[in-house]
This record gives sequence, structure tokens and C-alpha cells, in this order.
Amino acid sequence: MTVQTRTIRLGTILVHRGILTEDQVQRVLVAQQRSGEPFGLLCERLFGVAPSTIESAWAQQYAGLVETVDFTTVDPDPAALDLVTRRQAWQFRVMPVSWDGEELTLATTPNDLCRALRFATNVIDRSVFFVMTSSTALDEALQQYYPLPGMDAVPNQAA
Repeated sequence: MTVQTRTIRLGTILVHRGILTEDQVQRVLVAQQRSGEPFGLLCERLFGVAPSTIESAWAQQYAGLVETVDFTTVDPDPAALDLVTRRQAWQFRVMPVSWDGEELTLATTPNDLCRALRFATNVIDRSVFFVMTSSTALDEALQQYYPLPGMDAVPNQAA
């Protein structure tokens, strides 16, 4: 696995997406200093930013902070594979990577991170850590380790 070290602030992502202006980000930061509330929550309250937009921006931020996995050089741990069913792997676009007895590492894509996080939070009864992979690599790993008749690569997914 390789480590990515680039950190992008949530406000920067929202400005690049045209959701907030630099001035609005500064206003949120001032409000955050006073209240201690999370940045995203303040964006929602002060500027009506949709929670799904904050979630998507957070996923982009998170994806830039964590490791990436290349399934051509990493073989998933069989114990990890046993913790996720085929249906779950395909439906939630997650690929188990490792299980150390305490923490399950799941690979997903930046575009699928929000869905994968909801799955991990609501279904998996253990600590989960996410790493990122490309859509193509995820599709190939799912086809190799969780084959399902009729399931192919997901079309039109960004890496």
C-alpha cells in the first residue's frame, strides 16, 4: 500500500465545487472558533448546504488522506473476506483487505465511500478502516474474490 500525504480542507473542496465562496468559508471558520461545532454542520446551518453535499466533500477529503491499495500487489486476507458476503461486497462496493482480529480494513473508491461507510456503520459489528482503490481495481477484485453470476464491472464509475 502507498500512503498519500496531501491534505485538502473541507472548505477548499466546497469552494472548488462552487458551493461556497472564500468569504463564506471564512465566516464558517469564525463561527467554528466560537462554537466548536463541526465545519460541515455550520455550512449546513449558515448557508443551507445540503448534508449530502457535505458528505460528498468529506468523502473526497478522506480519500485524499488514506492509503491506496493495488490488488495486483496485495492479496486480501481470507479471514477478512469471510466477514463480508458477496451480496454486501457488490451492493456496497467494498473489498475486504485485512483483518487483524480487531480492525477490518475495507477498500472502496472515493465515489463509493459514503455508501461503504453507511454499510460499515450499520452492518459490521467491528472497527473498520477504509483505504481507497480505483473503480477498475475494485471491480476486478470483486469479480475475482466475490464472483456473482450476472455481476460485471459497474459502468461509468470514476476512478
